[in-house]
Amino acid sequence: MERISWDQYFMAQSHLLALRSACTRLMVGATIVREKRIIAGGYNGSVSGSDHCIDQGCYVVDHHCIRTIHAEVNALLQCAKFGVPTEGAELYVTHFPCVHCTKSIIQAGIKKVFYASDYKNHPYAVELFKEAGVEVSQVVLENPVLDIHQNEKQDLTETLLTKLKSLGMNEAEWEGLRAEVDSLYPPKS
Repeated sequence: MERISWDQYFMAQSHLLALRSACTRLMVGATIVREKRIIAGGYNGSVSGSDHCIDQGCYVVDHHCIRTIHAEVNALLQCAKFGVPTEGAELYVTHFPCVHCTKSIIQAGIKKVFYASDYKNHPYAVELFKEAGVEVSQVVLENPVLDIHQNEKQDLTETLLTKLKSLGMNEAEWEGLRAEVDSLYPPKS
């Protein structure tokens, strides 16, 4: 078995962190790494002990939820809280950073940013990274590492199976497909 690359490993960590997000608009995770070691992680959510968007809804002002602390800033604040230096570190984030996060990333001394998905990539953020000499690369998470769309795929597959049956597919053929689907997807709990 071949081991996954470091980039895939750290990006998978960021996607796992995103699953903890309390944001109803976009789930984001960020992992800060130095010398191939994770030094902090964060996800977008509310201030500790405060209401979460999933509980109270987003607090939107000028098209932005002001209740949410972005994943990148949460990871940087974790480093600050515990006295962990970020100078020269790398950041893996599920979505391209916004302008405010970009400024924080640069000020924290992060030298490389890896992101999985484009998300409203602001030209000024791109310009700031370039001016600061921060290397920015896209690292798309490969499905064998972590399938972030498994539930949607399973739902679509179930819909297609149901449609095939309703269209009169041969019962033996349908049962064969049903068995294949059952072997690919664990039952939802």
